[in-house]
Amino acid sequence: MNRLILIIFLTFVSTLLNEAKAAQLPSNITPQQLEQFKRLPPAQQKSLAQSMGIDYKVLRAQLAGKKSKGVEEEQQALSQLFPRGTQYDELGNPIFDEEFTVEEEEDDGKPKPFGYEVFANEPVTFAPSMDIAIPENYLVGPGDTLTIQIFGKENNEFEIEVSREGDVVLPELGAFNVTGMTFVETKRFLATEIKSKILGVDVIVTLASIRSIRVFVLGDAYKPGQYVLNSLSSVTHAIIAAGGISDVGSLRNIQVKRGGKLVTKLDLYDLLIKGDSSSDLMLQSGDVVFIAPVGDRVTVDGEVKRPAIYELVENETFSDVIQMAGGLLPSAYPSSTVVEGFNKDNLRTVRNIDLTDPKALLGQVKGGDYVNVLKTSQIVENSVTVIGAVERPGKYQWYQGQRISDLIPNIHAYLSNDADLTYSLIVREKDIGRNIEVLQFNFFDAVSDKNSVDNIELKSRDKILVFSNQEIVSTDIDSLESLAFTKDELLEIEKENAEKKFKDKQFWQYYDEENSQSAFNLTEEIDKAEETLKQTYKSIEELTGDAKIEPELRELNFFSRKRLLASVIEQLKRQAASGEPLQLVEVDGAVKYPGIYPLVKNGRIDDLVKAAGGLQESAYLVNAEMTRNDIVQGQAQKQALKIDLASALAGNDNQNKLLKSKDRLNVHHIPAWQENHTVELKGEFMFPGKYTIRRGETLGQLIKRVGGFTDYAYLEGSLFTREAIKQLELKNLVKVSESLRMEIASKNLSDREGNMTFDYEQTNQLLADLTSVKPIGRLIVDIPLIMANEQSDVILENGDMLYIPAKQNSINVVGQVQVTSSHLYQPDLDAFDYVELSGGMKKQADDSRIYVIKANGRVEIPNNRNWFASEGSQLEPGDTVVVPLDSYYMEDLTLWQVATQIVYQASVALAAISNL
Repeated sequence: MNRLILIIFLTFVSTLLNEAKAAQLPSNITPQQLEQFKRLPPAQQKSLAQSMGIDYKVLRAQLAGKKSKGVEEEQQALSQLFPRGTQYDELGNPIFDEEFTVEEEEDDGKPKPFGYEVFANEPVTFAPSMDIAIPENYLVGPGDTLTIQIFGKENNEFEIEVSREGDVVLPELGAFNVTGMTFVETKRFLATEIKSKILGVDVIVTLASIRSIRVFVLGDAYKPGQYVLNSLSSVTHAIIAAGGISDVGSLRNIQVKRGGKLVTKLDLYDLLIKGDSSSDLMLQSGDVVFIAPVGDRVTVDGEVKRPAIYELVENETFSDVIQMAGGLLPSAYPSSTVVEGFNKDNLRTVRNIDLTDPKALLGQVKGGDYVNVLKTSQIVENSVTVIGAVERPGKYQWYQGQRISDLIPNIHAYLSNDADLTYSLIVREKDIGRNIEVLQFNFFDAVSDKNSVDNIELKSRDKILVFSNQEIVSTDIDSLESLAFTKDELLEIEKENAEKKFKDKQFWQYYDEENSQSAFNLTEEIDKAEETLKQTYKSIEELTGDAKIEPELRELNFFSRKRLLASVIEQLKRQAASGEPLQLVEVDGAVKYPGIYPLVKNGRIDDLVKAAGGLQESAYLVNAEMTRNDIVQGQAQKQALKIDLASALAGNDNQNKLLKSKDRLNVHHIPAWQENHTVELKGEFMFPGKYTIRRGETLGQLIKRVGGFTDYAYLEGSLFTREAIKQLELKNLVKVSESLRMEIASKNLSDREGNMTFDYEQTNQLLADLTSVKPIGRLIVDIPLIMANEQSDVILENGDMLYIPAKQNSINVVGQVQVTSSHLYQPDLDAFDYVELSGGMKKQADDSRIYVIKANGRVEIPNNRNWFASEGSQLEPGDTVVVPLDSYYMEDLTLWQVATQIVYQASVALAAISNL
């Protein structure tokens, strides 16, 4: 029957919609038809509108404009659960788009009042939902609409509203009074009465719609006032309809009054915390829901499951408050809970309570109390900690009788590849003051032999330190496993490394640009000069190579001795006091890692040698020295002990002495020991190459040993370099660069006062040239004299290099000449002749201070033009004539000559070996 009615209705509506299709509005639909269309579910409404080609939004607007007064009252039933502050369109739909967002309160981490957000929403009217089940005890009353279906001998359907007198009037059957009946009783009553009057039929009674009721929500509601609800609404429905409870309203004292009398009180904490809705009374028309002001409050914070501000009722205890907060977290330390409050004089008080004590839990909480449940200590009991070069560092369970081999039974599965198996430490707390003592053990012996003395029994809270056998981070050395790649994989790795280096270079360039500051706020030219100087400082590390004495901490391996022992050594220093000697010892000399180490319990000399990584190849085992501080008659005296190191390492107790506070062991190097020192010979030698030298061997001896020179050797143009001199040149280069920069800065300040002019272009170029010079380390030697006279010979050092060029036949001219060039050597020409061959001197040249850099590096300065013609001072092939700049153009820059000489000499030396 319902389906037939729906088909007829849809056909009728379809006809009307087709007629209004051109206008895109269902304007021809009568109010009765719209009213019937409105009763369809929204999904069916939208589907029907789309099938008929009508804009659903337009149809909704038409429905909104055709509302009757009764419909409007009905649609004011309940409030949608949208956040407070939500905006709505003209149809009452919430607006959620990019232009409008509901502002949420910022969470500052402080406890908030509990429960208010559950009921907080923005009131808005809408049609009540009819999809809810009707309870059996629902009382049918005026305003309810019943659907009565009769089928069998007769088929009929009626939709009848209960009258104000409580009657249900059926056509041809009369009125049936249902006043005071429940819905179940009403169904049974009507079915019986109808069947008695119409034989051979069955009757089905349903509730088509329920009546509306008017209630008042007053007091501290979000929006107090009168609300229209459906007759199935309870107290919580009314509160939600009013937008919830205001910030000063009570959740625990909500009163329901009917006819001026108090019907019940509702504590919303029963619903929010316990889920008990038994007190949520069903409302009747005319009821008043009164929200009282909030009562006393208590703040519960810290290690509880639900930190918040809770409202109190009379005689509530700490046990009740903790239950409100959901109970304690496992991380709580309830034995010392802090409670801040106020006394009778309104002064703040602090007290500690033990929440594990049943008597304390029964203590009464007062309004304004702040209960802070503290967090337990981070110290883990019954555990040991493994630190360093292990695969899985961290805390592990400890039990009585546990030993090293029980904790780490397998070296390969637990220790890293670079772990030092000969030296590990246990840091143990020896008293309640957390003072420590250190025990040393050998991991290999502890794991391989469980009965070994190194397999130490552990105690709770021990810390095991496993060191790496690599002190410095080495990124350039690959392990064998890392080399097991295919050709394509290696190419991909090289590509990644190249990209990383490029990005690092870009980063440092950006870093320097962002952090460069100009000294004295100088001009842009001076800033550029300073930036060039900064690049020189930055390149010092590259130039010095392995000359660094001690690496920075960031360059050390993460698990190196220096890093892991730093905190242990500091702790031992702090706990040293009178009667408690400093538990540190030192080792130096021919060991791998000299330094300061903890004095381990019962530690001996061999333990200290193991701590230092073992002996170097050059260690002298026959004799070592240990210095010790002894207190004799109240005065400290140093004592030097001679140690047979070989016997000590072999376990001889007479030599392998027990260590004491601040002992210092010095392991000597073998006398006259030296590593393989090499010297390189390049150029016109019979057999050039790198040669290992003996200690004290001279240059002349080495030249004879390698067979001497070739017939084309030009001995006067030799170039001899030494690493030590290179370091001195580097320091001098930095010093001259900095001094010149400061001198230019002071000249610039004078220039600002208008006292002088200054050629910045040339000075900046000089700074750029100076800071780009790489030290050569040239030592001036006279090879012909050395070969002829042993008294003039040079003792060789590691890293020395001698270059003998082929015979030359040219003279070089550099400096302030028109064209820097080289010319064929002519014995009858002097320096000025070669200058003329180079186009002559520039205007700013200083012809009175021309000097010559000889082929072997010596500098000769003439006094006058006739100097070049004097005996023994003539030019020779390979010499360089330098024409300096007149100091007038530099306004008496005192370092100008020094700087230019450094640049020219370096240029000549580099030119000499440029073809190597």
